[in-house]
Amino acid sequence: MSVDKEVDEPGWEVDPDDEWGLAVLATVGRQLRLRREVVGMRVPDFAVAIGYGEDLVYKVEGGKRIPRPEYLDKAEEVLRADGLISAMKEDVEKVRYPKTVRVLTTLEAKAVELLSYGSHALHGLLQTKEFMWALLGSQRPALPDNQLEQAVAGRMARKKIFHREPAPELSFVLEEATLRRPVGGRVVLRKQLEHLAEMAQLRNVQIQVMPMDRWDHPGMAGRIQVLKFKDGTATGRMDDGYGGRPVSDLKQLRILELRYGIIRAEALTTRESLAFIEQLLGET
Repeated sequence: MSVDKEVDEPGWEVDPDDEWGLAVLATVGRQLRLRREVVGMRVPDFAVAIGYGEDLVYKVEGGKRIPRPEYLDKAEEVLRADGLISAMKEDVEKVRYPKTVRVLTTLEAKAVELLSYGSHALHGLLQTKEFMWALLGSQRPALPDNQLEQAVAGRMARKKIFHREPAPELSFVLEEATLRRPVGGRVVLRKQLEHLAEMAQLRNVQIQVMPMDRWDHPGMAGRIQVLKFKDGTATGRMDDGYGGRPVSDLKQLRILELRYGIIRAEALTTRESLAFIEQLLGET
């Protein structure tokens, strides 16, 4: 008897508007079915062999569900696919995350420099998993559990930027209020502050804190973000300009960089910021 492990988990269901994701799932499902038929294995026997329910096998082969990595690993082993199935894992992994996250992750993977000022929340790249859960869980209307898990998983996947070689230069300016707000409770906040203190000591990461008593700076209207690429191009956005849309025009980018430069100058230095974070840790 097969074991039904079908659960709602990150990326388990693909966005019906995600044409690329649907195409990937259709291709993966077709390859899995063809390989299973080549070795002469029926769905019930295959389900037992990999430890998943028959219904899930039918859905995966029909391009209706996103298989977990361990599902593909087991299928590779059982079907003796000679690496064919394992080769599909990278694309399947990408499908697990929302389309907007995939686009952002692709841009961040190419960036040689990132500039980010956030006025209301910590940048997603700096958040701990527990902090993400609490922050995204506060949205209203509330996200269904599977969508919340998908959003958290997608944000965690973006952290690959910290492990790239060569390492990109990453600059963050954080508002003091975001470091004091107990998102998720005191325990979650303390772990988040500890994480920030660790990140602030990486050679390619600069974290600065904007004290709450410093209000006369061009970040009062919201976020400012810029990504720069190796070929000299860049893209950026700010909440109070260009409709919040990404821009790449040189004139618009100069305005973003001008604003960001003033914000950095008004904020605490990196050393002062680390000391401030450590001070907050002592108070938490």
